[in-house]
Amino acid sequence: MADELSALIQNNRVWAAQHIAQDPEFFRRLSLQQNPEYLWIGCSDSRVPANDIVGLAPGELFVHRNVGNLVYHTDFNCMSVLQYAIEVLHVKHIIVTGHYGCGGVRAALQNREMGLIDNWLRDVRDIYDKNRTRLERLDEEARIDRLCELNVVQQVANVCYTTIVQRAWHQGQKLSVHGCIYSINDGILRDLGVQVTGPEQLAPIYRILEG
Repeated sequence: MADELSALIQNNRVWAAQHIAQDPEFFRRLSLQQNPEYLWIGCSDSRVPANDIVGLAPGELFVHRNVGNLVYHTDFNCMSVLQYAIEVLHVKHIIVTGHYGCGGVRAALQNREMGLIDNWLRDVRDIYDKNRTRLERLDEEARIDRLCELNVVQQVANVCYTTIVQRAWHQGQKLSVHGCIYSINDGILRDLGVQVTGPEQLAPIYRILEG
């Protein structure tokens, strides 16, 4: 096992040495606390490195990733990250980020059994079904990419529907939820123009902490 990881260990030594050469106090400061303004909820795809994409250093971006950048209220992992980011780190922005050509989204459109992931991707299928008429007018790749965008929009909504986010708003915490999409083809992150800054932007049925 040591031999199999030796290249990664050596890469780490070089990476750490480069940071120390540029800033001898970098790791000492980093060890004292993290103080990010952003929570990134993104896809697990190895080609979508969150910090690198937005040019932020370690400690500047709190990150949660899963297949398809999905937000389920029953996912304790995601909900724990969300609560910690908001209530402990006091992040100001939550950025839900999908990417074009997402394998999870593509898998959701395939009518074949793939195992546990089929249950995880159920929300993507629901989004497709709700937008079926418009999506079926597109060719396959355009359909997948548009569904990737629609998925981000829905996951932004899912973040906003949580008691965690709504409690923060009702307590006067400044918190914005955004939707973005990344293109692996050109490395560009695009703002989808989705931004929610308070419960008044939600349909009344989803405002669960009024008053």
